[in-house]
Amino acid sequence: MGTEAKSDSKAPPPRAAVLIVILSIVGIVALSLWYLVQRPPLLIQGEADATRIDIAARVDGRVAELPVQRGQNVSAGQVLVTIDNPELLTRLKEADAARSVAQADLKRIEVGTRAEVIASRRAALEAAQANAHLAAQTYDRTKQLTTRDFASVQKLDEATATLDMARRSQQQAKLSLEEAIAGYTAEERGVAKASVAKAEAAIATLQAQVAEMVVKAPANAQVYRRSAEVGEFVSPGVPLLSLVDLSDVWLRFDLREDLLKGLKVGDRFDVTVPALGDKPIPVAVRYIATRGEYAGWRATRATGDFDLRTFEVRAYPVDPMPGLRPGMSVYANWKRQN
Repeated sequence: MGTEAKSDSKAPPPRAAVLIVILSIVGIVALSLWYLVQRPPLLIQGEADATRIDIAARVDGRVAELPVQRGQNVSAGQVLVTIDNPELLTRLKEADAARSVAQADLKRIEVGTRAEVIASRRAALEAAQANAHLAAQTYDRTKQLTTRDFASVQKLDEATATLDMARRSQQQAKLSLEEAIAGYTAEERGVAKASVAKAEAAIATLQAQVAEMVVKAPANAQVYRRSAEVGEFVSPGVPLLSLVDLSDVWLRFDLREDLLKGLKVGDRFDVTVPALGDKPIPVAVRYIATRGEYAGWRATRATGDFDLRTFEVRAYPVDPMPGLRPGMSVYANWKRQN
């Protein structure tokens, strides 16, 4: 019996066990070959970015007040910078005085000629008429005396010239009176109105410049940088400070053109942000650059291939991410397209 037990212990293993081992080995080999054949996923890196607003002065002057600090949250309409410019305020006062003069001149023209002026010119016409009548009488007497040889021809010539001048003066006085009665012409009224409009336009321009002396925030944002200090002289176009709109944060990726195959606006994929704990965040593509830039790492001379361009891709979080801030690194496993 001992011999039979010993012979039973040396019996070959069952076929099922052998088959399981063989299948396991084949599966491991096949899986290893599959992993070797498959291309590994590409890890791409991007960066969080946001709308940046550079605030610049539109007038020159010295910074009188700068009540905001770097990192401070500001609301739309909040005063950021106050600029002091006494010369601009003085020009505004001068323009206001010029407008008053133009308005007074227009009112004078609209009222017309004063009654005193008309009366004065009427009196001048009557005097001219009297002089003309006297000159006519003198001419008649001189002519009669000359006919009888009691007066010289020279006297007659003088009387004739005096009569002619008197009549011309009478005609001039008559026209002057008619001009006073008729008042100012339509052209003169138009010139006066144009002068008022010009003065008002000058005031509007200066008022707009004075309003720019107080720089306000255009939107809710956070102060990113201060480029000026109180007492510093600033010029138009020089940045005073920069704002970042944290409510409009996106993820920017610079992808080679060979990675854009099949990508379109509206596509979604997951990203991870180390600063937020590497939690998968779904994002949606909203912008793909119209034109690409050269990718420096794929030069033709270095690889013997064509240069590849990079295209900026902007993706926005599907759900709001309060902790996402500009400058944070972003990663995504990019699926290669065959």
